[in-house]
Amino acid sequence: MTSLRAFTCDDLFRFNNINLDPLTETVSFPCRGHRGRPRGAPPLTLCSLTEDRIMGKAEGSVAREEWHGHVTALSVAPEFRRLGLAAKLMELLEEISEKKGGFFVDLFVRVSNQVAVNMYKQLGYSVYRTVLEYYSASNGEPDEDAYDMRKALSRDTEKKSIIPLPHPVRPEDIE
Repeated sequence: MTSLRAFTCDDLFRFNNINLDPLTETVSFPCRGHRGRPRGAPPLTLCSLTEDRIMGKAEGSVAREEWHGHVTALSVAPEFRRLGLAAKLMELLEEISEKKGGFFVDLFVRVSNQVAVNMYKQLGYSVYRTVLEYYSASNGEPDEDAYDMRKALSRDTEKKSIIPLPHPVRPEDIE
C-alpha cells in the first residue's frame, strides 16, 4: 500500500531498490532538502514509501511568475511500472503546486529517456528548453543534455511559462 507524507531524512534508507534502478536519477543529498526555498514559503515535498516516490519542492519568488513546483525525483520500482502510479504522483504534486499558487510545474529529464519524455508529454508537459550537458556521464562518455519540461497551471492564464526558448542553455544559465 502506498502512503503519502512529508519526506524525512530517514527515508533515504528506504529507497535502495529504486535508487539502484538504471532508469532512476539519483540526486545528491543537498538537492533533497529545501535549500533555495524562499523564506516563509512552504515546502512541496511529497514522498511515497513503498513501490514509488516523488520528491518535489517550491522554487522561485512567491510574488513573481517564476514561482512554481519542481519535480526533484519521480521513481517507480520496476515491478510496479505501467500501473499509473507515476501519473497519480504527478497529479498530486500539480494539485499541491496549484494550491500554493504556482504558475507551473517543471522537471528535468535526460534527452535519451524517451519513455519518460513521452509519459510527461501524455501528462500535458512540453519541452520548454534544452539544457546542454546537464547530466554528468560516467565511464568517459560525454555529458548528456536534459529537457526542462513544463506544464502551466491555472495561475498562468496566458501560458507564458511554457513558451519554448528558441535556443539551448547551459546549466550555469539556469536560475
